[in-house]
Amino acid sequence: MLKVFITGASSGIGWALAEYYAAQGARIGLSARRAEPLLRLSARWPGQVRGYPLDVTDAAALRAAGEDFVAAFGVPDLVIANAGISAGTLSEFAADLEVIRRVMDVNYFGMAATFSPFIGAMRQAGCGRLVGIASVAGIRGLPGAEAYCASKAAVISYLESLRVELCDTGVKVLTLCPGYINTPMTAANPFPMPFLMSADEAARRFARAIERGGSYHVIPWQMGLVTRILRLLPNVLYDRLFAVAPRKPRQAP
Repeated sequence: MLKVFITGASSGIGWALAEYYAAQGARIGLSARRAEPLLRLSARWPGQVRGYPLDVTDAAALRAAGEDFVAAFGVPDLVIANAGISAGTLSEFAADLEVIRRVMDVNYFGMAATFSPFIGAMRQAGCGRLVGIASVAGIRGLPGAEAYCASKAAVISYLESLRVELCDTGVKVLTLCPGYINTPMTAANPFPMPFLMSADEAARRFARAIERGGSYHVIPWQMGLVTRILRLLPNVLYDRLFAVAPRKPRQAP
């Protein structure tokens, strides 16, 4: 029986992933800052779901949650570090510096804190998969999104480092880089979002990518083509194209 731990499960992709794996009969640990959605999921899937209301920047709380999950269900087969926040930021404004710090703490440190309680047990078991939800925004920097792009670039490099570190242990590491997904996080975007997916569709595609294996997937595949092109653009051309791109509004995450 599959055992899965997912962060950021109160809405969007995390909620959709929880529903997907619960429908497969998995035993699931779910964390989020808001307790009420976790209670609803626990009631919807009795006996399958354990909820952990916490902030992923609280490493001690995550470790306690991890220990409780292992005691209840066993070593997870799959840990999905999905929790993330986004905000339009500009470094010239002093008020944005705390927002930048918060985005980095949640998106990058929160991922490391999510995996930390499980790595030792998974390494000892010689199996399991750690999945980090990055973003195509981490591939090249976008104007007005300094914090988010930087955090996702950090996540991509972190996951690569972790993958190499765990090579030959039996523990696999997968980087998922989604494009635009229709969630509360993207609702504030005042610009067209190409290849926009619903959260449910994204969850199904994520699950298929996880089942296929591998170490790095861009979803959807069309966005993968776009990212390859962006990587090849020289800076002078990239700068001209994106200097006039629409920005996400400045906001507290």
